[in-house]
Amino acid sequence: MTDETAQPHFSSARAPSSHEAQQIVMPFTSGLTGHTSLHETATRAEVARRIARIKGCPVSEELPQSEWKMRPYLIPCETLVGMEWVASLGLHGADDLFGGVVPHAFIASKAITHPLFSATSERPEGWRFDFHQRVREAVLPGYTAFCRSDVIQAVLALLALGPVRVKPVTETGGHGQVVVKNVEELNACLSKLTDQALRRHGLVLEHNLSAVDTLSVGQVRVASIVASYYGRQHLTENNEGAVSYRGSDLTVVRGDFDALLRVLAPGAERTAVEQALTYDKAVRVCFPAFFASRINYDVAQGTNAAGQWCSGVLEQSWRMGGATAAEIAALEAFHENPSLTLVHSKCVEIFGPLVPLPYGAVTYFRGDDPDVGLLTKYALVESR
Repeated sequence: MTDETAQPHFSSARAPSSHEAQQIVMPFTSGLTGHTSLHETATRAEVARRIARIKGCPVSEELPQSEWKMRPYLIPCETLVGMEWVASLGLHGADDLFGGVVPHAFIASKAITHPLFSATSERPEGWRFDFHQRVREAVLPGYTAFCRSDVIQAVLALLALGPVRVKPVTETGGHGQVVVKNVEELNACLSKLTDQALRRHGLVLEHNLSAVDTLSVGQVRVASIVASYYGRQHLTENNEGAVSYRGSDLTVVRGDFDALLRVLAPGAERTAVEQALTYDKAVRVCFPAFFASRINYDVAQGTNAAGQWCSGVLEQSWRMGGATAAEIAALEAFHENPSLTLVHSKCVEIFGPLVPLPYGAVTYFRGDDPDVGLLTKYALVESR
């Protein structure tokens, strides 16, 4: 679902490396459960096509592993979990997928962000207590709990600071989150959660902020191009009147996070980037098997119950995400012009009747999705 009139012209495309020339790019959902709606499937297929163009590789629709004739470059719908399984897919590093790989499932969810209430709290295999020592100054006050008693103790402790946001770790885009002000409200929230689900996934309990501005800090790597960015997320109402993601505006530099820091003066944006870097470094130190070609960290900045300004990383995304269309737009601009060092790109999601798109927009989805209704998704490079 692509606006062909808006296709970039890659006049300066480089030749693929021998490794890339032997790869085939394709979406990957086998054995995974999330992010497989019509609009997400269409978006993933378009991302695969555009990454294949950047890499100089062929592209394919998703095929069973038994039919792979070339080395795969996968676009998974989720962060991939399990090092042995991932190796069996032929993925050995960041050059083999657009996304990330972790050894344990909790690392890929919100559950990783906060510490347990105590050293004796229930926890999944692979939990690292030192991770939370490393990120303590980069996240908001909070806890992760895997049993009902830990949830109650953690919330009681956090209520001393003000209202507590209860966050199911399997939801995205803020869905399913509830703010509780007392134990009665917490009990009503817990009544909807089974012990089995709590033990398997965990629950995040976090000091609630008001007047929140959500920033994104990330990095993508495709072929020889590394691009790092910061940006802001925007919200809208979906077709059911609920708050939903509307898109992101990104400032993207060619290079690593050091290159990004060089264009940032002291202030809220630089604080967000520095906190994301602290979080990213802690992941790599504590979970050395982790690798990724797409990393994204959501950073919340707002006012706490005491009226103080706060900033902290909420969660990570090591899969194709909401901002990926804007990330791809920047990668394409860098691929087209090797001398380009900074671009401003955006991605937009519009619910409701289909409307004309701005000049140069690249359509990722435009139609009626059975799950969300009428939706338009597009990306655009605003300046370079």
